[in-house]
Amino acid sequence: MVRPKGRGEERERGMASSEDRVQEDLLKIYGLLVARFGPLDWWPAESPFEVMVGAILTQNTAWTNVEKAIKELKAAQLLSPRAIQKVDIKRLRRLIRSSGYFNQKALKLKEFVRFFLAGPFFGSLERMKEMDTQALRERLLAVKGIGPETADSIILYALDQPIFVVDAYTRRAFSRLGFLPLGVGYEETQKFFTAHLPADVALYNDFHAQIVYLGKDYCRKKPVCGDCPLAGLDRCRVEAGTTETQRHRGQEEEEEGKKGREAKSRSERKRRKRGSG
Repeated sequence: MVRPKGRGEERERGMASSEDRVQEDLLKIYGLLVARFGPLDWWPAESPFEVMVGAILTQNTAWTNVEKAIKELKAAQLLSPRAIQKVDIKRLRRLIRSSGYFNQKALKLKEFVRFFLAGPFFGSLERMKEMDTQALRERLLAVKGIGPETADSIILYALDQPIFVVDAYTRRAFSRLGFLPLGVGYEETQKFFTAHLPADVALYNDFHAQIVYLGKDYCRKKPVCGDCPLAGLDRCRVEAGTTETQRHRGQEEEEEGKKGREAKSRSERKRRKRGSG
């Protein structure tokens, strides 16, 4: 006799089916992006350490500015952990000036090489690779100036470990596509992708690069929807001329305004603190 399915079993199957559909949707999006941009072979670097340096220098700037800074470091024969450790910080600032925020980034590079050359790694990439990925991530995040995106970029692109890198482009594009809520955070976004994609280094590597190109060329703050490679999916919330578009853009602007107000408030508190000191 065939036993009738319980509600719990049906619910579990429904959840599995829903998750399968999300994975299919994500892989379809990836395929459309590759069809438009081609394989991107990211990260452009000659060594894993160059990737690490690039991951720090690319904070809050365009990649073209990072390339100039790395070219200067190479010309000065300073693109190695020991060389950055020993170089005078004033000279380091001058060499990486093109990357912006060069005073802060010089300090971050110094902090990172101190961490990398100390135990338990002693400058060894292999020792880093041997460590549990989450344990390594926690160690990286404890380094001054290393945030989640920088840490994950180092783990994925320099160490070839499967961790999905998230940036502002990712959150913007996939909230507009309806996969994520507006204003979603880094960790929640990362969990969404790792839950619905196979843990594959090559896939994570290229998918993130494809999303960067999508965000840079089409899914901007003011989107360029006409020739978007994902337009045919008919699920984007910012398709021009609809009430939903206006509402969504208004929410985006409100989020941006909130972040701006919070930053201004922090700056004002620091100014007052300095004035009372």
